[in-house]
Amino acid sequence: MKSDIHPEYVETRVTCTCGASFVTRSTATSGSIHADVCSACHPFYTGKQKILDTGGRVARFQARYGKQDSK
Repeated sequence: MKSDIHPEYVETRVTCTCGASFVTRSTATSGSIHADVCSACHPFYTGKQKILDTGGRVARFQARYGKQDSK
């Protein structure tokens, strides 16, 4: 590696708006990162996500157009 071209890689504290925080390594010069969401409060990770019903859309499409007969 060439010297003096890479940024400093230091320990950085990541703090979420929910209050959770953890330490990782980053090139952030301030030593801290503020995140909007994290694995402690994001709906995907907490299991509180809302799943949309798309099965009705597929059935409606197939009812309208069906399978075309190949010639």
